Amino acid sequence: MYEARPAVRVRVAAWCDRLVGADWFNAASFGLIIVNAIVLGVETYDQALARAGHVLLAVEHVCLAFFVVELGLRFGAHLTAPGGFFRDGWNLFDLLIVCAPLLPGVRENVTLLRMVRLARVVRAVRLFPGLRVVIGGVLRSLPGLVSFLLIATLTIYLYAMVGWMAFGEAYPDRYGTVGRAMFTLFLLLSLDGITDAFEAGRAVSEWSVPYYASYIIMASYLLTNLLVGIVLKALEDAHQAERPTRPASSPVAAGVLPDGQPPPSGEPSDVGARLRELRTALDALEAELARQSRPPAGPSAERRPGGRRPKSGRRSAGARK
Repeated sequence: MYEARPAVRVRVAAWCDRLVGADWFNAASFGLIIVNAIVLGVETYDQALARAGHVLLAVEHVCLAFFVVELGLRFGAHLTAPGGFFRDGWNLFDLLIVCAPLLPGVRENVTLLRMVRLARVVRAVRLFPGLRVVIGGVLRSLPGLVSFLLIATLTIYLYAMVGWMAFGEAYPDRYGTVGRAMFTLFLLLSLDGITDAFEAGRAVSEWSVPYYASYIIMASYLLTNLLVGIVLKALEDAHQAERPTRPASSPVAAGVLPDGQPPPSGEPSDVGARLRELRTALDALEAELARQSRPPAGPSAERRPGGRRPKSGRRSAGARK
C-alpha cells in the first residue's frame, strides 16, 4: 500500500504536467485572460454595468474559478517534488494574484481589487516564450540600468552647472537654477528643439556651439547607445536562460554519438541519449553475466601454450611410478 502511493503521485504529476503543457489548455487560459481584460474594460461604462452587472460578475467568477483550477494543476505537476512549484517565480505570481482578493485589506478596497484583477492580464506572459524573454531581459537589465542612471545623472548635472553659469542670466526660465537646467537638458536628450537651443545659445556666446555639440555626443549618442547595449545584453542572457539545458556528460551535448557519428536530425536528442545509455548498460550487464557463467579453471589451466606440463609436474609423476 505504501509502495503504491509514490506511483500514484508520479502518475498524477505526469497527467497534470501533460495537461498544463497542452496547446489547447494554454489557448483556453489565454482566452480567459483576454475575457477577463475585456470585462474590466466594460465595467468602466456605467450603463453597461447597470444593465449587465450580474452577467459581468458571473464571468468574473468563472475566470477566477478557472485560474484556481489552473493553479491547482500546476501544483499537481510538481506533486513528486512540491518545492519546485515555489521555486518558479511565475507560480508565485499566480498564487499571489489568485489569493490576493481573499485578503481582508484587498477585498474591501475596490481600487486594489481592480488592480489585482488587472494584474491577471500579465499572466499571459508565461504562455508565450517570446514575452517571457522580453520580461526576463528587462528584469536582468535592472542592475545595469542603475549604473546607467547614475552615469546619466552625473553627466546631466555637470552640463547643467555649466549651463547655469553660461545662460542663467539670459534664460532664467530654462537655466535659472540647476534643477531647471537639468530639466532642460533632459528634454534635449530626444534632440527635440536642439536647433532653437543652438540659436538661443549663440545669441549669448559662441561657446554655446561646443557646449551643445559635446552634450549631444555625450548624452544623446553615447548614453543612448550604452542603454541599448545594456538592454540587448540582458535580452541575450534571458534568451540563453530560456533554452533547455542538457547535462554536459551526455554524448548528445557534445554533438556526437558513442560511435563517433553525429546525432540524427529526425530523432529527439534526449530520447536517443537515454536509449544509448540503456544499450550500453545492457552490453555491460551481458558481459558481466558471460564472465560469471564460465567454468572454473581446472588443472589444465596450468599447462603451457604448447600443451606440455611444467617439468616439476613430470618429475613428480615419475617419482610416483
